[in-house]
Amino acid sequence: AGSKLREVFDKISNLLSGKPVQTEGQTVSVTQHPQGLEFVCYKLAEKFVKQGEGEVSFHHDSAFPIAVVVSGIWELHPRVGDIFLAHLHRKCPYAVPFYPARKEGTSMEEYQRMLGYEVHDSKVEEQDHFLKRMSGMIRLYAAIIQLRWPYGNKQGAHPHGLSYGWRWLAQMLNLEPLADVTAMLLLDFLEVCGSALVKQYGIQFWKTMFFIQKSYIPRIEAVTSSGQMGCLSRLKSFVQKCLQEKEIPLPKGVLTPSFWRT
Repeated sequence: AGSKLREVFDKISNLLSGKPVQTEGQTVSVTQHPQGLEFVCYKLAEKFVKQGEGEVSFHHDSAFPIAVVVSGIWELHPRVGDIFLAHLHRKCPYAVPFYPARKEGTSMEEYQRMLGYEVHDSKVEEQDHFLKRMSGMIRLYAAIIQLRWPYGNKQGAHPHGLSYGWRWLAQMLNLEPLADVTAMLLLDFLEVCGSALVKQYGIQFWKTMFFIQKSYIPRIEAVTSSGQMGCLSRLKSFVQKCLQEKEIPLPKGVLTPSFWRT
């Protein structure tokens, strides 16, 4: 509910502002320790990224309520935003976007970690689980860049707005595609952020969609094996439908004005 989200937001913002906050029957404040504020910023940013790779990866709709809180906190407390980006880029290099290359002397295990895989006792996580986590983090990022906390003063610009999404998309399309990963990331990003980007960039955005259809999808196909076609097929049909209908559907779970009255 909107009222519940406001409660959560106010509590986090108060804590970061040095005000005493009640939690689990005790009062805490970042002023109780010289490194208190830095610690809270770090752990909070880490937690936001974990919600992307956990909650959002399983429930796509949850990207929007989490993202609107992240965006608002980022605006009021820029340090949290900087650390959030650092955590996000470490866990999901594709949010940069960046495909790490394996350097000489790097072990396979270390390289897989650089690519974002979880490795425990030399055992690498399943591909499906890896893709799900990356998808959740990209969806959260795509929601953050288009949302603002509705109760802020809105005097300044969004701390990390749609221009960053536009740049992400352009840089993504300049990279050589990877099987499995690229198709999924593009689809997630366009599903969540496409309607906001088309409002902002109009004809330029449609030119980009046309480029994806005519030039970039064939390049993804060239590196995709028959067993990895699922996401690529969904990307193809999404882009084709949007170009045919000349519109990008609003993402599922987007927060409407009525949400804030709940």
